Order: sequence, then structure tokens, then C-alpha cells
Amino acid sequence: MRRFTLATVCCVLVFGGGCRPLSQHPLVAEAVDEVMQNERVAATLGAPVTCSKAVRGTANETDGIASLQFDVAGANAKGVVAVEGKKTRGQWGVTLLELRPEGGGEHLHLSQDLVARTGTDTPTFDPTAKPAAASTPAPPPDDIEIALPPGPPGQ
Repeated sequence: MRRFTLATVCCVLVFGGGCRPLSQHPLVAEAVDEVMQNERVAATLGAPVTCSKAVRGTANETDGIASLQFDVAGANAKGVVAVEGKKTRGQWGVTLLELRPEGGGEHLHLSQDLVARTGTDTPTFDPTAKPAAASTPAPPPDDIEIALPPGPPGQ
């Protein structure tokens, strides 16, 4: 049995799979930018605000879903920033951004602040949108024969 070292596995992931640290994820960069510039965050935590580079969570490039968290601290308080997002047409968009103050304080929802500052928003589901034109399925081939066993079903 062949054994792989941790260094070998890391090289395969980095050079073969394009793996990157969660701290470099586009959603984290967008969240950090907003948290550092947001006046409500500074008022809640106290200025200056600093963000930890240690990021927890998951980001699935294949499914296009991410849920990430990192610690944040100000002059008066600490908290956790939660950012969630969806990848649409190859671009990550924030679907949730909030500050969760340490000690159970009220969550500070920052998603709308981000939209107001950047002017970008992740597309939302529109129940009134017209459905895409449905294609007509092809009829089944004529040369398929289905042979059923004799007797009632299940016996």
C-alpha cells in the first residue's frame, strides 16, 4: 500500500485542483470590505474595527453555495461576521451578511448596506416572472417493447 505524505496531498490540491484558502474567497473579501467601511459596525463594536484572517465554514465551487464566518473586533466589543452566498453564472454574490455581536446581542443585518454601497445584488427568486419557454419533448421511439411479467403487480 502506497502512503502519501501531507506535503504530497497539499501539492496535489494546490497545483492540481486550484484549491485556495477560505480567507481568499471572494465572499470574504466583499464581507471584509463592507464590515471595515460600515458605520453601523463601527458604532456597535467601536472603531477601529479589525477582521480576523481565520475563516471558518464551507465553500463549494461545484454546487455554488458558501457559508463562511470570521471573527471581528472593535475598541469596545467583539463579534462574528457571517456571510453566505451563491454562485450564479460564474460569479459569487452575497445572499446574507450579518454581524453577530459576542454575548448574544441583536444581529446587525448588513446585506442591504452592502447592496446600497456597491449597487450589486444577487438575483432573487421572482415568483411573478414568466417561465422560460418549454421545449416540446421528442416522442418515444417506436421500436421499444416493454414486456411485463404475467399476474398482478407485486407478485
